[in-house]
Order: sequence, then C-alpha cells, then structure tokens
Amino acid sequence: MLSAAEVIQLNKEKTLTSWMAQGGWNPIPIERAEGIYMYAADGKRYIDWSSQLVNVNLGHSHPRVVKAIQEQAAKLCYVSPSYATEPRGELGDLLSQVTPGNLSKAFFTNGGTDAIENAMKIARLYTGRQKILTRYRSYHGATFAAMTAGGDPRRLGNEPGVPWIVRLPDPYAYRNPVYRGRTQEEGDLIIAEQIEEIVEMEGPGECAAIMVEGYSGSSGIIQPSALYFKRLREICDKYGILLIVDEVMSGFGRTGEWFGIDHYPEVQPDIMALAKGITSGYVPLGAAVVSEPIAAFFDDHTLIAGLTYSAHPLACAAGAETIQVYRDENLIDRSRELGKVLRKGLVDLAEKHPVIGDVRGTGLHQVIELVKNRETREPMSPFNKPMTDPMKAASAALKEKGLQTMLRWNMIFSTPPLIITEEQLQEGLDILDSVLTAMDQHYEG
Repeated sequence: MLSAAEVIQLNKEKTLTSWMAQGGWNPIPIERAEGIYMYAADGKRYIDWSSQLVNVNLGHSHPRVVKAIQEQAAKLCYVSPSYATEPRGELGDLLSQVTPGNLSKAFFTNGGTDAIENAMKIARLYTGRQKILTRYRSYHGATFAAMTAGGDPRRLGNEPGVPWIVRLPDPYAYRNPVYRGRTQEEGDLIIAEQIEEIVEMEGPGECAAIMVEGYSGSSGIIQPSALYFKRLREICDKYGILLIVDEVMSGFGRTGEWFGIDHYPEVQPDIMALAKGITSGYVPLGAAVVSEPIAAFFDDHTLIAGLTYSAHPLACAAGAETIQVYRDENLIDRSRELGKVLRKGLVDLAEKHPVIGDVRGTGLHQVIELVKNRETREPMSPFNKPMTDPMKAASAALKEKGLQTMLRWNMIFSTPPLIITEEQLQEGLDILDSVLTAMDQHYEG
C-alpha cells in the first residue's frame, strides 16, 4: 500500500489536474468518505461543505446506491446504447415522473457538459435555427460548445469557440447597475426587456433556444424573481424559441425543490439538462430530457447524436436507486427545511462579520459574498482575476480547520449534502465563523 506522500507524488507525476497550472497542484490524498465526511490518508477528517462539486447530494457511500451498483455490476456492466436494459428504462420512467411539465424522454450522456452539448444540438435540429442565447454569468460545461455557451471567464482560453452563441445580461441585483434604486422585480423586468430586444436584433428566426440555469450555480447563485422567468417563457413562446433549463447543479433537491425551475411553477422548460445529483456522483451520468413535442419530432427525424457510454447500465442503476432514495428519505423536503436553518446561520454570521456583503440562495444551495466595504461593495477578490491573498488565506484556513468547500473570487459556497443534520450544519457554521473573524481585519469600511 502506498504512503500518502507516494499517492500525491504518483498523482502529480502521472496525471493532469483541471483548471490550474500543474506545478501549483498540492492535493490532499483522500482515502475514504462516508456521509458528509471525507478522510485523508493521514486520518484527518473534513466536512464536505460543498458536496464535492455540488454533486454528492446523498453524501458519500450511501449503502443503497452502493448495493445497486454492485448488483448491476454482477449482472451487466456494459452494453451498447442500441440495446434496451431494465435500469435504463426504469431511470427514464422515474425522470419523467419527477421533471416538470411534459418533459417525457431522456437522452443519456456521460455528464453535465455533454448533456448541454446534446440539449443545444437537439434544439438546433428541432427548430432548424442556429443561435443559442445564454447569460454572461453562467457555466454550462467544459467541452468546446458548452464552454462557449457558458459566460464563465474560464471560456476565454477557449475563444472564439463556436460562432452561434449570443450573450444576454444577468439579473445580478447585488452588482448590476440596472437594479440601483429599483426593486428586484423592477430590475428583472428591464433585463427581460433587454433580452427581447437582443432576440429581435439577432433575428428571431435565427434563435433556436434561450438557455439559463434553473437556479444559478458556480457563477454566484444569482437568482431573479418569478417575473423574470415568466417573461422569459413569454419571449420564447412569442418567437417560437425553445427554453433550455440547465439543472446540472441545481437539480435533485439541491434548492429545496426537485429542480431549481420548480420554484417557478408557471414556467415549463422544453429541454432540461441534468447530471451531478442524478447519481449523487457515484457513477458518471447526465441526461438531456425533452418535451413530448420534441420527442415526437424525433420519431421520424434522425437524432444525430451518439455516445459509446450513453445509457450505461451501471450509471442508470445508480441513478434509479438515487431517485428512490431522494423519495424514501424525503430529502427534497429536508433540503428545504434545513435550508432555512442554514440561511439563518449565514445571516447571523453576516450580522457579526462586516466582511459579508451579501447572502444568497435557497435550500442547501447558498453563498456568501465577501467585500472590503459594504457601501462600495468592493469585492474581497475581483471577478475574473487571480484570487487575492486574503481569500487564499481563507481557503487554507477552512481546510486547516477541517472544512472543504468551494471558493470562487470573493464567494464562499455552502452547498452540503442533503443528508446533513442540524448539528453538522452548526459544526460547519462554527468553522466559517472562526475564519471570517480573521477575514474581518481586511474590511476597510
């Protein structure tokens, strides 16, 4: 058995990691994980405060999903997607039950990025149009077209990317100047009017779909009012444009509803992209789920899409059991109720620590934004620039105190597994409290 140092050395010498220069990678060697906790090779325990990449919704090593994977592996590990399997059919049926509106058929992929790629491809095939309209502050994946679709600055090294993506303004009430002196709804209405104007200028007959996250994720959990989504649906209907909703991060109970868009029951997607919580990350899987009219279109039109591992039996078995666990353990309701506890804890921290400029989110999908001054809202670490020393220190201190979470720019995310208890929430909040106490020294107000 390798030592912790040998594991790190082997990983660094023989593998590449993502989103960073390789020389700066100094990983923690994780040996096992259970529930909300991860355990390093040296025995140190970490609270998984971000559910890894906001995907391990059931927590680690849930026995029912592990058993489902083991039983499926003993019967059939893989078969070409041209064949039918029981777990594939079962998962497709379960998704049609829990997704909103008339979403009825799933095209299974390997993860969220290719769910997005295929959602865009389906929209373009169905409408015969080319352009996909997306927001600047969004993230839709890391393959070529999906990265272009996302407005996240990580796309910049990929540009010019595909030519048929059009950018839309964001309903970012905390920073967008449109909202100054206005309510959320008033600002949202202006943003929606700007979107319609962009559609008109781009040519409605050229626009296949508007694609937005059902509940904003890694860009900062930026969420508009119901009015925004209502107007978005009206614009789509007026011009014959499809509405693609990216639920890769916000799906499967994360926000206290099955999907983020479920907070707006009047709004029905035409296509929904899923991944992450569909298997709680245990086996890679994604899906593009389409409405009944789109599904019917492909009854006599070729779906020009295909993946070797589409509808992988192990992944589908994991997904079917994961959805049953969400239901049997009432984890959607649990996320909603514990989200109230989390929000109160974060608001209490904001009252104590001036460095917190804003608290956003719902369910177990929340973020705090750190600022140097609440009046000017100057971020502790600027958007689209290397993380500043105070934020680097905060990241290191959180890990040192045993809390693993996601930090981006000036934001600290709180997106723990849906199985977390109130006591464990408080444990994480206490660690945040101690780190924020040190961060307050950088406040300039």
